[in-house]
Amino acid sequence: MQRNMPLCGANPVRNTLILGKGTAKNRMEQEKKLARMKELVSLLGEAGKAYYQESRELMSNLEYDRLYDELLALERETGIVLGGSPTVQVGYEILSELPKEAHESPMLSLDKTKEPGALAQWLGEKEGLLSWKLDGLTIVLTYREGRLYKAVTRGNGEVGEVITNNARVFVNVPGVIPYGGELVLRGEAVIRYSDFYKINEEIGDADAKYKNPRNLCSGSVRQLNNEITAKRSVRFFAFALVKAEGVDFENSRERELAWLSGQGFDVVEFKRVNRETVAAAVEEFAKAVPDNDFPSDGLVLLFDDIAYGRSLGRTAKFPRDSIAFKWADEVQATRLSYIEWSASRTGLINPVAVFEPVELEGTTVSRASVHNVSIVEELALGEGDEITVYKANMIIPQIAENLTRSGSARIPEACPVCGGLTKIREENEVKTLYCTNPECPAKKIKGFSLFVSRDAMNIDGLSEATLEKFVDAGFVRKFADLFHLERYREQILSMEGFGEKSYENLLASLKRARDTTMARLLYGFGIPGIGLANAKVLCKAFGYDFERLRHGTREEFEEIEGIGPVIADSLFTYFQSEKNNAEVDRMLELVTFHDEMPSADEQVLGGKIFVITGSVEHFANRNEAKALIESLGGRVTGSVTARTDYLINNDSMSNSSKNKKAKELGIPILTEEEFLDMIKQE
Repeated sequence: MQRNMPLCGANPVRNTLILGKGTAKNRMEQEKKLARMKELVSLLGEAGKAYYQESRELMSNLEYDRLYDELLALERETGIVLGGSPTVQVGYEILSELPKEAHESPMLSLDKTKEPGALAQWLGEKEGLLSWKLDGLTIVLTYREGRLYKAVTRGNGEVGEVITNNARVFVNVPGVIPYGGELVLRGEAVIRYSDFYKINEEIGDADAKYKNPRNLCSGSVRQLNNEITAKRSVRFFAFALVKAEGVDFENSRERELAWLSGQGFDVVEFKRVNRETVAAAVEEFAKAVPDNDFPSDGLVLLFDDIAYGRSLGRTAKFPRDSIAFKWADEVQATRLSYIEWSASRTGLINPVAVFEPVELEGTTVSRASVHNVSIVEELALGEGDEITVYKANMIIPQIAENLTRSGSARIPEACPVCGGLTKIREENEVKTLYCTNPECPAKKIKGFSLFVSRDAMNIDGLSEATLEKFVDAGFVRKFADLFHLERYREQILSMEGFGEKSYENLLASLKRARDTTMARLLYGFGIPGIGLANAKVLCKAFGYDFERLRHGTREEFEEIEGIGPVIADSLFTYFQSEKNNAEVDRMLELVTFHDEMPSADEQVLGGKIFVITGSVEHFANRNEAKALIESLGGRVTGSVTARTDYLINNDSMSNSSKNKKAKELGIPILTEEEFLDMIKQE
């Protein structure tokens, strides 16, 4: 979803307010407007950072757009655009360890409107192409000599992340095409709703489920391990051709898209329109939304005439040859019945608004997530309030506005599940509610639910409802208790829903689960921040030795590619607990690991730590070199430390910071050829 896209861009000016000789009243009014602008820039900046970098929401899309439009109007009135304003910034800095690369030309956001009539006016006498505005991650693909050469994300519009290896495993990106010249195209990587629901169904823990296809797609595309990407069914839809040397498209964008289709690319669905037909085309797209398997957040209108579009140029933020159309959300008024507080495995207690049922976009809705305490307070919610609700992108129910703003909602001081004390935590100016009771049944039940899930111990026959019965009956207090349920045979057989057959099937499933992998068990413990992918990376880094891993230091964890300080601290803290280690000991006595250990002959770089810098010649990219090192038992980290064994740099005489650090520490600097010779000799 591109949020920062007004209909008309403001011209950037110096962040300086010069008051003229107007009246005191005018000056006060100007100062008031400037103060409000500063407030809006701060609010929108925090919301944008949370949305794009941290995959969380501080406010609804409707609220963001309202505040954004207010800021834009104030900028037009005052002629001032403050530094940091989202109306002149395109995206945010990247927080990834993927290689970075600058785009040849900036990837701008689009101007926007919610009025079909504005589209007709924008087209004038020209014809255009109206297409879906897909809600995923924008990617630039480059082909050379008929093969995929490079894939880069949009990033912040100026600099993107290189994800070539991941793009190669997208479901529908061709690896080889007929055209042999240099081809550059742009498109959207997306995950279908059907695939999104399927992936979420396989995650037993409700807290670990993905919020929406866009978040899942963003994480999947930017993985450091493309094996994970390959399992996520990512698809790519081309929407623009940037360069294709030597091909005459007769000045038509439609012909460009048709040509791309002929090269094997899936092209975004579009309709050719003029000012008389564009409104009807918008209506056709709108009718298709409920049955559309791909997430979209509107439409894009582009001039078909290439030369005319280019002649219009661009503003500081927007190209003038295209415009976005966002759906005018159907908003209905209703009455808030109450706020339901739902406890999770991590102790987080989430607010959900329950209201009198209303019809929205053809379905009846009565619930909407409010996300956190800050939004409850921002909306000033209270039982009986008159509220308006809508579906974000015509899919997800949200509260648009609270008309009465009673502010009477009470933040529960006791957990709705266990009655234990709650506590409000504030991080990055966002308030969330937690249960402080470590023995809260909600934590236990959802923790057990994760433990038995398909990606963890894969135990069939233990739904959350069944686990709740076993916990309430006292059969299960620890993970290991699940493997001793035969002690309660008679009691289980007397429970509703259990017969001899289902009981025997459960025991058989528990027996099978005892033969597992180290990564599944580690993931099953529910350590905050440790997903299955991270668990696999950790197990491999520690040679599939659980004792080595549980006694690892924060520094050792952080040196592992993809494991940052937050996850490292979470892992280290978990294994500092005697209680947790006792739980681990009990499980290690019960399970057998069947991880495929590489042979000693294959692990010629076992225990060696490498850093790779600079350009590479013998590999497609540094990730390919990294993959080779890891396949031979070595590890690749991002910075040179005293623990580094080798720095690989073809320019061994450069004055780069990594070269200087390696020389200070006496660490050998190898060229690629020297590295390849070394592994041959090994």
